[in-house]
Amino acid sequence: MSVTIALVDDDRNILTSVTIALEAEGFRVRTYLEGATALKALSEKPADLAVLDIKMPRMDGMELLRRLRQTTDMPVIFLTSKDEEIDEMLGLKMGADDYIGKPFSQRLLIERIRAVLRRVAAAKTAPSPKDQEPVLIRGRLSLDPMRHIVTWAGDNVILTVTEFLILQALATYPGHVKSRDQLMDAAYSDDIYVDDRTIDSHIKRLRKKFRAVDPEFSAIETLYGVGYRYSET
Repeated sequence: MSVTIALVDDDRNILTSVTIALEAEGFRVRTYLEGATALKALSEKPADLAVLDIKMPRMDGMELLRRLRQTTDMPVIFLTSKDEEIDEMLGLKMGADDYIGKPFSQRLLIERIRAVLRRVAAAKTAPSPKDQEPVLIRGRLSLDPMRHIVTWAGDNVILTVTEFLILQALATYPGHVKSRDQLMDAAYSDDIYVDDRTIDSHIKRLRKKFRAVDPEFSAIETLYGVGYRYSET
């Protein structure tokens, strides 16, 4: 059975181009130009995943997500401008699963959609305890791959899928240096190209999120010209 993706954006060009790209990958697509129509349709019949633009007139993506969460736990990815970090954090706290900044690569969006769908599917399969990926404990860090939960000294740190995968790659082998290429391999599929600076941006955002709960956070170290490593000390 094919997967249905709901797209909600007031830009017809984005709806058209993304629909073509998704349908080429075998997805079924439902499109909506504004939030109220999407709310009614998705409350009555949720899609497998929704991609919501944050900045829409009348009912924006934040309000749409808030209302959807009253009736459905359908996974959601936000489309957001790169200067909307506050909106990103609010969206993740409200129950969004990931976000991607505009302008965006359609291939990258498709990869993020697949990553969220894989995580949701894994959570629903409820593997036996012996098959579950164990919670990773590194000093004050606790990282639960099955539930996509990260805490630092007991405080929740809300991460996107990409940030989670990068942190997991670093924390799995503390003290080992990971190059940018290795971190890109951990967070993106082989057919997705991202610039080295993209990894640097993710690391910067990871540090900022951890320092929001612990101003002294310094566990992610930079080795200039080499890469990054996780330190438990």
